[in-house]
Parts: sequence; C-alpha cells; structure tokens
Amino acid sequence: MLVINRFVVAEDAAADFESRGHAALAALSARPGYVSGRLTRALDDPAHWSLVTDWESVGAYRRALGDFDVKIAAIPLMAESVDEPSAFEELATAAPGGEVQVVDSDRARHPHR
Repeated sequence: MLVINRFVVAEDAAADFESRGHAALAALSARPGYVSGRLTRALDDPAHWSLVTDWESVGAYRRALGDFDVKIAAIPLMAESVDEPSAFEELATAAPGGEVQVVDSDRARHPHR
C-alpha cells in the first residue's frame, strides 16, 4: 500500500517543514508494517513537497496512525497536505526487466483471472 501526502510550502517555511518531515518520517518508520518512506521535493518547483510511505497493508497503516508518536509528529504535518486522496492500493508491479505482475484489487467485484 502506498501513501502519498503532497504539500505546498512557502520558501520561508521550508527549513521548518523539512525538519518536521524528518520527525514524521522517523515516527512512521518505527511502526510495524512500515516498508519504506521518503520526504521529497519537486525539482522544477521547490514549493512542492511530498511524504511518500509504503506499507505492508492498509491495516498496518491505519494502526500506525493511532500510535502516540505518530499522532504527535506525523498527523499534524499530514493535516497540512493537499486535500486529495492519499492512500493507494497496489494493482501491478514490475521488477527491472521483469514482467508486469497484476494484483487483484481489494475493491474489485470481479478479480483478475
């Protein structure tokens, strides 16, 4: 499961935002089910940032959001993100040079065959 929180940050607030992003990433990374994460900044418009995390499952992500440290360090930051969907289920993957592997959607009525 992939979570992408996008942000628009004023230039004069970037250093503080980056510090809070590091704290959020640290809190999230300590939770069971966390796979990876990164704080990113757009190359062509430095006001645009994202906090991207990968999780073993939607349940692991939701449980992480209930953790005290996550509530203190990550939730306030995530509340500042652009108001749009942020949690995505994985539907297909491909390793370098590999075939595309299709995964059934948890939302699908008729799974892939």
